[in-house]
Amino acid sequence: MKYVVNAVRFIVGILFIFSGLVKANDPLGLGYKMDEFFDLWNEGLVKTSFSFLTHFFQFLRDHSLSLSVLMIAFEIIVGVALLIGWRMKIFSWLLLLLTLFFTFLTAYAVYSGKFTNCGCFGDCLPIPPLASFLKDIILTILIIFLFVNRRKVLPFFSGRTNVAIMLATAILSFGLQWYMLTYLPVFDCLPFKKGNNISEKMKQPPGSRPDSFAIRFVYEKGGKTYDFSPGNLPADLDTYTFKERKDKLIRKGNAEPSIKGFMLKTESGDDSTQMVLSQPHCFLLFCENFKTPVSSWQKDFEKLKQSADQKNIPVYIITASLEDAKKALSSTPFSTIPIFECDFTAIRTAARTNPCLYLIKQGTIVNKWSYKRIPKANKEILGTNNQ
Repeated sequence: MKYVVNAVRFIVGILFIFSGLVKANDPLGLGYKMDEFFDLWNEGLVKTSFSFLTHFFQFLRDHSLSLSVLMIAFEIIVGVALLIGWRMKIFSWLLLLLTLFFTFLTAYAVYSGKFTNCGCFGDCLPIPPLASFLKDIILTILIIFLFVNRRKVLPFFSGRTNVAIMLATAILSFGLQWYMLTYLPVFDCLPFKKGNNISEKMKQPPGSRPDSFAIRFVYEKGGKTYDFSPGNLPADLDTYTFKERKDKLIRKGNAEPSIKGFMLKTESGDDSTQMVLSQPHCFLLFCENFKTPVSSWQKDFEKLKQSADQKNIPVYIITASLEDAKKALSSTPFSTIPIFECDFTAIRTAARTNPCLYLIKQGTIVNKWSYKRIPKANKEILGTNNQ
């Protein structure tokens, strides 16, 4: 039994550490996934007797990034504690509760049918909700086994060594996430990664099939309603009164492009997407909002703008709100930079820091930087030939 317990603890511990590290690459992405869960729960609760819970879930949504960071760190810490056998009386309970919570989330993702990826392993390892739910069921069984046999899990090291390992794990867990949130994820698994052409990623993938619909025409005659398919219209159709057309989805396709909603609109509503993406070179500064003060990146961006002007490289600002952008930039040297409005979901996918800077060459992403690393982007200009 001892060998079985140790084998299970190693499997579960490594799985938790791996899961935490994969998500630690992009804690903001997990925060966005939590936003989806909380929004859907609130939508379902509004008209029920549990509507009072909407305030609680709204509070959680407002702090989704903090919850994401804590959950990721907790996964890694619990996994390491299990491997070294530290404080199993406490961590066995925490491990069981955490797994039951994950199982509930994945079950909801499966039965709601509203998620294509539950975010359990981040965007780098997307798995469908059903596979994730089955994984959590198996994991729950293993953890219940460990919980029952928790007294047989003995620590590998002395007390001080265990404390040192756990302290180092906690520092690593939070420090790694701080780095990703400040300087962008090390492993970019999103459609806006370096080397991708935005125009190409906005197209339907080759070999994909579109959604299939059954078209029905609704007519009225003599106070009765009739439903006809296009190939089954009656010969005396002119005696009927047309009411409406219905398109019923009968088969879901797989033709969704990797990049959706990326449309750059001017203040007058003109679509300037292709104009921007056809530039020989250009810089795009993504600012979903201006919660990060302009003063914190103004000096570096001003130097970059000057260098870009010398090389005839246009600079654009992309935001989710033109009004907020104009107010924030009105008293800065950037008030004359063209500003485009874009869907906030597309900006969130493109920019994992706020702001985030892109160098584009004819629609292809040459490089991108956190606003903390704009000086590095300035060096990139020196090697750029805008022809």
